[in-house]
Amino acid sequence: MKKVLFLFGTRPEAIKMAPLIERFSTDSRFEVKVAVTAQHREMLDQVLSFFEIPVDYDLNVMKPNQTLHQLTADLISRITNEVLLKDSFDYVFVQGDTTTVLASALAAFYQKIKIVHIEAGLRSGNMHSPFPEEMNRVLTSRMANFHFCPTETSRENLLRENISENVFVVGNTVIDALLTGLKKIDETSEAKLMSRFSNIAFDKKIILVTCHRRENFGKPFEEICEALLEIAHSQPNDIEIVYPVHLNPNIKEIAHQKLLAPNIKLIAPLDYPELIWMMNRSHIILTDSGGIQEEAPSLGKPVLVLREVTERTEGVEAGTAVLVGSKKDKIVAETRKLLDDPLYYNAISKASNPYGDGSTSKQIIEILAAD
Repeated sequence: MKKVLFLFGTRPEAIKMAPLIERFSTDSRFEVKVAVTAQHREMLDQVLSFFEIPVDYDLNVMKPNQTLHQLTADLISRITNEVLLKDSFDYVFVQGDTTTVLASALAAFYQKIKIVHIEAGLRSGNMHSPFPEEMNRVLTSRMANFHFCPTETSRENLLRENISENVFVVGNTVIDALLTGLKKIDETSEAKLMSRFSNIAFDKKIILVTCHRRENFGKPFEEICEALLEIAHSQPNDIEIVYPVHLNPNIKEIAHQKLLAPNIKLIAPLDYPELIWMMNRSHIILTDSGGIQEEAPSLGKPVLVLREVTERTEGVEAGTAVLVGSKKDKIVAETRKLLDDPLYYNAISKASNPYGDGSTSKQIIEILAAD
């Protein structure tokens, strides 16, 4: 029996690990342990609860005003001493590009444990955007033993870096998680959600906004807010902008100062089930989130990407997403086009999702079982 450790720290990692943990835990060929760093404590716990993920090691690393230097050093030390030296593992799974991913990969590499990188091969080509995620994933790729790529483009990125052994294109587990999550939201949950968000006019076209990345802090976010205001004022009776505002003060304070309009609803950050439910009820999604760029096409929702560059170029190439950056005029023009041109909207909403069909976890377990 092969012993597997799933190691993660943030909500997006937990979401994308959840379907893998479920599949590996019910397969007699593997023994599974789960360790969390709790890089996002509250948001992580919500996902753990929703997907009923048991945790064997909880490092709870976050401290107020912690720097990347401190966080990285603490993670490497604690992952090694409190997890890897306490047990033996054949594989350590890491997902994506967070600081937890880099530290986990380094710690596993030092212990000569095989590293399995989920969502491997994403590249923006700019080491400072997204920061520090681009460097995290590049370095992780150099250490990983298995590379599970969401798309052919991701595989080609690795090949250009002379990484060709154990590279597999399997889609993205975020689609597995999305389809499972939507099934878990039953009629009772639906009624509760409608009651909770009764201040939102769901008879209008809902424009869901998520924006929180470092590269949008400051002037870029101010322009995004100005664009949202212009969009809201242009069709006050037909659209409702819903923005779950991130708790980071660089975002929260400006959003509450600037986004003042009757048809802009600023709400608290959403739990994962609330988010996928809200996405499913939306007409258009404006986001700088990587995961939402992958999920929304499976729901038939056009995505406008609030970033200057994206490592998820496949969505743009497939026509499921449009890169609009943070410039007000571009955001307004593309949103209005989606609102006013049904043919344009349908072309994007009906484009095929390049990130998979929900079978990614099944493919991964069979590949590792044969190792």
